[in-house]
Amino acid sequence: MDIIIRELTVKDKNTWQDIDDSFTVDSTLSLSLTGRQIDFTVNKIPSYTKSYSDAQFENTAVEDYSDYISSPDQSVYLACIENRAVGRIVLKRNWNNYALIEDIAVDKNYRGYGIGRKLIEQAKRWAQDGGMAGIMLETQSNNVKACEFYRCCGFVIGGFDFHLYRGIHKNSDETAIFWYLIFE
Repeated sequence: MDIIIRELTVKDKNTWQDIDDSFTVDSTLSLSLTGRQIDFTVNKIPSYTKSYSDAQFENTAVEDYSDYISSPDQSVYLACIENRAVGRIVLKRNWNNYALIEDIAVDKNYRGYGIGRKLIEQAKRWAQDGGMAGIMLETQSNNVKACEFYRCCGFVIGGFDFHLYRGIHKNSDETAIFWYLIFE
């Protein structure tokens, strides 16, 4: 399978938005703090499917990344197989001189082929070429596979927030987890 990583262009229009970002939630993380190191254990829960195109986000406007094209401080990269977008990563220079991954997604039918790792490697190149100190991102405690993936890519947990998702649903038990890959 030939995976091509390339920058988003004006010719792409909205075809890259068809990526199925749904995933099965069957576990959640319990965080622990020892000194300044945050670690986690995985706890099984009843499974359900989650997608960021769910009803809770239906009033959110479709992202227009046209201002990311040819910008030195933000970029979108697509992972393509046979000219079909099967993954994306949205990057911007954050105020703290880290590259912020605003979004990363691999279509559920194409997971396990190294696409996510190729997108992270592209993010590293983009951040290093831009003289940034590292990369940061946020995900949720119930996106365990993503958390394990970030750990395998060398990210460490830098912080968490129990209240971030309560603005969406007041009884949310999701914890926002902030991951960092700091360049040496």
